[in-house]
Amino acid sequence: MAEMSNINIQKLTIVQQAIASCCGAIITSLFVTPLDVIKTRLQTQNNPFHKGKCFVSSNGLMDHVYVCENGDSKARYKKPGHFKGTLDAFVKIIRIEGIKSLWSGLSPTLIMAVPTTVIYFTCYDQLCEALKNRLGKHDEHIPAIAGSLSRFNSATVVSPLELIRTQMQYRRLSYKQLYLLISTKVAVDGWSSLWQGWTSTILRDVPFSAMYWYNYERFKKMMCKEVGASEPTFFVSFTSGAASGSIAAVTTQPFDVVKTHRQTQLWESETLKIPQRDSKATWAIMRKIVARNGISGLFAGITPRLFKVAPACAIMISTYEYGKSFFSHLNEKQNQRP
Repeated sequence: MAEMSNINIQKLTIVQQAIASCCGAIITSLFVTPLDVIKTRLQTQNNPFHKGKCFVSSNGLMDHVYVCENGDSKARYKKPGHFKGTLDAFVKIIRIEGIKSLWSGLSPTLIMAVPTTVIYFTCYDQLCEALKNRLGKHDEHIPAIAGSLSRFNSATVVSPLELIRTQMQYRRLSYKQLYLLISTKVAVDGWSSLWQGWTSTILRDVPFSAMYWYNYERFKKMMCKEVGASEPTFFVSFTSGAASGSIAAVTTQPFDVVKTHRQTQLWESETLKIPQRDSKATWAIMRKIVARNGISGLFAGITPRLFKVAPACAIMISTYEYGKSFFSHLNEKQNQRP
């Protein structure tokens, strides 16, 4: 199985890997964004967002901080009425506001999700190939190492872009104003200020990626052997992606709780001018959450996160594998031409 995967990747160019991951990111965002819109709307009907209030939105591929400009002006978080549950919200949003409302906020999501996913998945395949040449094709630790490094790289590259996106969304700045704002921030607080919140992102996403890829490759190998397939089918990739994504999500949930806490606190300190009461380390925040809410506090929101992460991982990886398989067969046909 490892040899088969290696041969397939060798047939692909970096551009083909990037196209496959780009298509996966777009399709995943199209499927999962409505779930996030509904979750946010259910959340706001009990706890309305006020101007300057921040909330973290996730399409399963990555998180975004949204800053409310007006509590009821944006389709993603306005409050049109009372929803009894997810299905009721789904039906009422379509009936009252139109089906397009389910994809509100899709454009900024794609602007961030596409480059992040392309860097992440392309890096993963390239690192796997390099590590197989060094450690041997059958080393079981390769997916975990490649997954960790590729997530570290993509999170580091994208972190300043997310800062810029959030500032533009909240302040409605021109590019010249944005440049002045960022250059002033760098002059006052240093270059590291562009990576605010990076540590909590890395502490969640790097372990998630290590567990996800390690389990995905194992499940894929086992299922291919079980069904007698020489390469992963769409069903094998989809099931393996959902299972490995769920395991990684549950295991890293405490870090997700801390990351959400720090992200919203960080941005509200800027938008609402609330002083940061808490610039503590991750472990200190965890202890504070446990003292206040018990161990269960570290797993708050695990159900809605699973409802997004499991299908997002399944759709993304199965689409990506399908894209790679398509390009692999295309390259094979071209090589066979006289």
